[in-house]
Amino acid sequence: MIVPQIIALTPQHWKDYELLDCGDFEKLERFGTLVLIRPEPQAVWPKLWSEAEWTKQHHIRFKGRSATAGEWVKKNKDVPDRWHIEYANPNVKIKFRLALTSFKHVGIFPEQAVNWDYISDTISKFKTPNPKILNLFAYTGGASLIAKAAGADITHVDSIKQVVSWASENQDISGLKDIRWVVEDALKFVQRELKRGNKYNGIILDPPAYGHGPKGEKWKLEDHIQEMMKDVVQLLHPEEHFLILNTYSLGFSSIIVENLIKASYPKVKNLEIGELFLNAKSGVNLPLGVFGKFKSV
Repeated sequence: MIVPQIIALTPQHWKDYELLDCGDFEKLERFGTLVLIRPEPQAVWPKLWSEAEWTKQHHIRFKGRSATAGEWVKKNKDVPDRWHIEYANPNVKIKFRLALTSFKHVGIFPEQAVNWDYISDTISKFKTPNPKILNLFAYTGGASLIAKAAGADITHVDSIKQVVSWASENQDISGLKDIRWVVEDALKFVQRELKRGNKYNGIILDPPAYGHGPKGEKWKLEDHIQEMMKDVVQLLHPEEHFLILNTYSLGFSSIIVENLIKASYPKVKNLEIGELFLNAKSGVNLPLGVFGKFKSV
């Protein structure tokens, strides 16, 4: 049995984003020209930079009633609530509208840039013109935008209408068009696609630990991921394909992800298993979930 090497990956082309430091359950980040302080449950070690340096550097700080819900406190009133940043690799370029939400998020997960590079590079090697890509739990559309910019036909699925609208706005400011937007429970959509007999050259899954569909459907990662994987691999084009699975749950290791993929798709080739992280300017590394991905080419 071939055991894939467990690798750790961090973005290489993310000029508009920088992790400056992290620790004491917070992270100091630069998004474009703005520096933010946000909660970070993984940062259990002490900060490398002083509190005075953090205070000097930041423009906005999230102060929460809990680790996720709270409010943003600005240093001065001129700091905007919304702004744009860009991501570019050697193949494609996209833009995002960022915003200060009440749940500490701003509209992107920067560590996913590693997977965006994988997507655009893999699509560039496909012989299939306009390959069909399915992005599940797709949030504000980073992977959808990258795939579209690389020449693919994209179906973007998320259960939250406001998030899909945000992704559509990102499409517009990126100068792209014709992404198919679907507001639906991801598992129900996959099961309907199976009945329709549809196939995809690429499938991206970025499921949360917990979530709800638009009609109150409940999603719990450990309860539903096995069924999702069993169904979703049946949608893969048999000859030319890739699949990416990300998990953020603290209880999910890279070995769990490896076992899930091998059990659901025994004929897997070119399997990569690993951990995503961000390398801070201060020198510390921040782990941000595990991934499994494979491709036919």
